[in-house]
Amino acid sequence: MRFTSLGSGSKGNATVVHCGETRILIDCGFSVRETEKRLSLRGMDASQLSAILVTHEHTDHIRGVLPLARKYQLPVMLTSGTSKALKEHSKVKLVLIDTNVPFNIGDLELTPVPVAHDAREPVQFVIRGRGLTLGVLTDLGSITPHVLESYSQCDGLLIEFNHDADMLANGSYPTSLKNRVGGAWGHLNNQQALHLLQNIQMDRLQQLVICHISQQNNSLALIKDRISVMECQLPEVLYACQDRGFPWVELQDDLV
Repeated sequence: MRFTSLGSGSKGNATVVHCGETRILIDCGFSVRETEKRLSLRGMDASQLSAILVTHEHTDHIRGVLPLARKYQLPVMLTSGTSKALKEHSKVKLVLIDTNVPFNIGDLELTPVPVAHDAREPVQFVIRGRGLTLGVLTDLGSITPHVLESYSQCDGLLIEFNHDADMLANGSYPTSLKNRVGGAWGHLNNQQALHLLQNIQMDRLQQLVICHISQQNNSLALIKDRISVMECQLPEVLYACQDRGFPWVELQDDLV
């Protein structure tokens, strides 16, 4: 199994997971042209995708979903709540998924994980294939016991380190936006994300990718300082950026 990000942040998000003959796109916050360009940089064409999965209806995750699905005749898989937020989905095959109920796409098994975020019925995903488990976890304001349990045994993990609480509090955002981002239904701050890492099984984690980093309210230096307390436990850490995401990351199923 391998995975890559086409971009991660408030201006657009898209993640590709590839296992065997199956390639899925999780969210598409970019235009069709930009998505095609970024896929090409990863050696892929959108026609190779098996499906598009949607975590929630915010623009930075859904902007290009329907146009891309129409152009390439791709099924779009999403919760009922998310589907009701779509204004126009003619000529697109929508497949409704139930939260907490696993489903299969080709060589992959996907488990939706309900999260606390200010959207209709948001989920994130735990993805399994060929004995490997990949966790994708962004866009949530609280680490619940269910989230901890769901992501406790991952071989690869993409996790949101969205903001530094002090930078957000002292920054230029209006009070309403500060409350939204920093609230229980907003985005994870550095300390919350660290708490999750400190409470999952790190011994099997091969790849850690830190993503959805705020360009206004966070910095790599602050994140690196925060996770330094776990330096001996962490594998190689990658950082996803808005413009380029991160290149393909491979998970190995034969590690001893």
